[in-house]
Amino acid sequence: MAHKDEKGKIPVGKTPDQGFFFRSTKPHPGLAGSDKAALVRRGNEFFNNGNLAAAKRVFLTTGYGDGLIRMGDHHYHKKEFLEAFRMYWLGKEKRKCDELIEKMVFVIREWLEEDSPPADDAGREK
Repeated sequence: MAHKDEKGKIPVGKTPDQGFFFRSTKPHPGLAGSDKAALVRRGNEFFNNGNLAAAKRVFLTTGYGDGLIRMGDHHYHKKEFLEAFRMYWLGKEKRKCDELIEKMVFVIREWLEEDSPPADDAGREK
């Protein structure tokens, strides 16, 4: 059970950085259902109030897919595409992941073509 402050809220902002982040969307193993629900509500409050760093920590810890997708949208609009992809992946948002994968493949192809030696008329490298 998580420790709560005098108002009955879980003080997420006071959680130490080490050991707080998880790389999957599975909730923290020691997180009870009621604590998860309280954290998700708190994460939504953080998000709505513009405290995105705290909201992201909550969404990652609880594995809250909708929150992770909203964080992905935020990063996407800021042109932070790799972080957007990571949030979409963890939030299991397949359609948005697929769109970003296609864009990344296009960019990589462009890079490879820039580095390739020119070809002759028969398609052979010169």
